[in-house]
Amino acid sequence: MSVQRRLNAGFLALLVLFALLLIQFGAGARLRAQHDRAADRADRAEIANDQVLQRMTDAETGVRGFQLTGEPAFLEPYERGWTAALAALTDLGRHVSGEDTQRLLDREREAVHAWLDGYAAPIVAAGVPDADTTRAVRGKGLFDELRLANAAVADAVAREYRRVQAAGDSSRTSLDVVATVLVIAIIVIGVSVARTGRRQLLVPLAQLGMTIRRLAGGDRSARAEPVGAEELRTVVEALNDLAEQTETLLAAEQARAARAGLRQAVAAEMQEMTDPVATGQRIAELVAVAVGAATVHSRITVTGSGEVHSCWPDGAAEPPGEPATEILAGRPRQPRVRPDGGIWLGIGGDADCGPGYLYAHRPGSPVWTEAEQRLLAGVVRDIERALRQVSLQDKQARLITELRILDQRKDVFIQTVTHELRTPLTSILGYTEMITDEGGGELTTLQQRALNAILRNAHRLHDTIGDLILLDRPDRDTAAHPEALDLAALADLVRGELANAAAAKNLTVTFDTAEAWVRGDRTQLQRALRKLVENAIKFTPDGGRVDCRLTGDTHSVAIAVTDTGIGIPAEDVPGLFTPFHRAGNAMDQAVQGPGLGLAIVRDIVRDHGGTIAVQSVVGRGSTFTVTLPACPAPVEPRSPAHV
Repeated sequence: MSVQRRLNAGFLALLVLFALLLIQFGAGARLRAQHDRAADRADRAEIANDQVLQRMTDAETGVRGFQLTGEPAFLEPYERGWTAALAALTDLGRHVSGEDTQRLLDREREAVHAWLDGYAAPIVAAGVPDADTTRAVRGKGLFDELRLANAAVADAVAREYRRVQAAGDSSRTSLDVVATVLVIAIIVIGVSVARTGRRQLLVPLAQLGMTIRRLAGGDRSARAEPVGAEELRTVVEALNDLAEQTETLLAAEQARAARAGLRQAVAAEMQEMTDPVATGQRIAELVAVAVGAATVHSRITVTGSGEVHSCWPDGAAEPPGEPATEILAGRPRQPRVRPDGGIWLGIGGDADCGPGYLYAHRPGSPVWTEAEQRLLAGVVRDIERALRQVSLQDKQARLITELRILDQRKDVFIQTVTHELRTPLTSILGYTEMITDEGGGELTTLQQRALNAILRNAHRLHDTIGDLILLDRPDRDTAAHPEALDLAALADLVRGELANAAAAKNLTVTFDTAEAWVRGDRTQLQRALRKLVENAIKFTPDGGRVDCRLTGDTHSVAIAVTDTGIGIPAEDVPGLFTPFHRAGNAMDQAVQGPGLGLAIVRDIVRDHGGTIAVQSVVGRGSTFTVTLPACPAPVEPRSPAHV
């Protein structure tokens, strides 16, 4: 019999013995439970039987006291006693089971009813003591019979308990003997299984492990001796075969590892390319060494350098011209193996980078394996990716240069425009205000309205030029003069400045503010808040509502401006804070403005370390929320009188 069969038989025997042991434990538990239930019934029966005698004694004492004194109060123990005694008899009947005990219980029940019905009940019903001594003697005899019957029941309950106890002891003894036998059998079989396993498995396995450690340490000649069980000898023979095959495959694996590193080397060369010709030469050499090629040729197009031809070794004969033309016109990365031992792969191109090829020739071994073809295809893919990266970097460099030029031209344009506009605009504003203030009485109504329009639009153009100058300052610092400011006070100033504009459109404007302190530039923060409220008034139709709410805590202060205006389309929200950006519905409704206000607000808030967010629904209005870091309120200096 083999070791496996012996071990299986031993484990099966152990399993059966354990199952029997568990069954024995279960049977023992059931027997103990039955014994406990029987003992509990005997205890309850004994207690109930004692209760019967005690309650009947209480009833008898009550009747005797009534007989001696004639007081009805002595009948209360009688009533409680006989009622409780009958209940105890009922409970006693539920806890006895033997026929003899049931017969004695019936006798006790009869004795109880005989005393109650034959002696006590007539006296209680009459309501007066009975002077008949014969009846008293008869009642005492009936109660003595009751005591005898109660004692007989008590003896029967005790005998039943002793019988149950003896049966339980016998069952437990039998179960203990069976458990002992099972445990001894388990120990014997376990020791036998352990000895068999050690002799047939553990010792040979230790020798096998030593051989494996020698192989792992580099001793390729190490072999294990086939000893022990038949199954283990099979493992040893397989290990010896594996060791022999490992020696054969190690050299091939090292070669594959070298070829696998080819792609990484090619990718590294392409990433560090400074001289395309030298890089192409090194890549050709790497490919030749990895696949054992006699010659390697490549042609690639590098952005900024043009076509680069490389070969290895130097001075190698050019590849055939006709296949090269076919490769350039065909699908890239598709290997084409020729009977003379050559292999061609096309390198894909795009609009900025023309196509190319990779050619390797191995005359002594014309067969190119699938693994080698996949390797060369991967190399070509890495070259294509690197060439596209070079092209992309060149495009990015040109784009960055163009953007810088455009930015410089933009700055020059804005500076020129603002300078050329401010000078004549100052004259227009000055002369118009002078005419309006001094000669208004000599002007006609039409002339006065025209001057007011000129003055209004000139101020609007002046504000736009100021916004352009503010946005165009590359070194702006909107918090150049930081101080502790109460935003509630700034909000009140803005409310007064824009009261007339709100009244002109019959708007309801509310300011819900509380003291909230921030650190920043007073002029710039007031400008940001004014532009938010101006926008709300501008984009809210007549009769609408604008609410400004200020909240804050020890960490931040938030001011929200909500209107019931035209709202902002969802597609316009991402570019809302970009200079010159205007929402589509604002242009459709011809709402005037250059689109600079929100960009200025964003810059001011950002330079104060805050954030701005917007929520808007078209046709229902918008809410702009500015959040700024809070600062402690300044402490008022104490006067000398309080020092």
